[in-house]
Amino acid sequence: MATIDEDLGQIEKDIRQLKIEYDQYFGGGRKRPPTEIEWRIDLLVKRYNERGGEMKSHQRFRFNNLTQTYAKYKDIFRKKTKQKEEGTIQRHYGAAAKQIEASRAREQTKEAAVAVAAGNAKAFRMVCSHPESEPDKVEKLYEAFLQAKQLAGEHTGRLSRSSFNQFVLKKTKELQKQKNCKDVEYVVETVDGQVKLKALVKT
Repeated sequence: MATIDEDLGQIEKDIRQLKIEYDQYFGGGRKRPPTEIEWRIDLLVKRYNERGGEMKSHQRFRFNNLTQTYAKYKDIFRKKTKQKEEGTIQRHYGAAAKQIEASRAREQTKEAAVAVAAGNAKAFRMVCSHPESEPDKVEKLYEAFLQAKQLAGEHTGRLSRSSFNQFVLKKTKELQKQKNCKDVEYVVETVDGQVKLKALVKT
């Protein structure tokens, strides 16, 4: 049976996943809302609402924060679902969805970068074929590289988003031309305590 901390971790993970899948639903990438995840969160929230006395103060604090975040999201999802069903979903939602997606990408890449910098995980990998039309991919790669270097205690003052984007674009085109390939895989990994960015040809 899961511990309280494990259940709280599951609630937090499910809330993040719920947000991702609702974004996909509102953006047209999913046909149905993610009701299964919602049901699972509701079940755990109900359980701990009834068993609040079993939690320590720091667990209760975390649980309260999670339920507040969940309630806020549910209210937003409910309103947007109604708009979608009525066909009145706002045009500018796409911009908001991109902001949410960018925020989620930063969270994911930070987690990956922590693991890479610590040398206790496989390298962070990203495959590009057309960097100029794949800004989200390049953004994730930049965040992973930057955060891994910061966490490893390396200097990042000279690293800029625009120069990194230009590097990825130039390197991708060079390898595609030299190796006559379509996809180029970029790898962020720690070698002898130093964070490296490698470009490999995908065959």
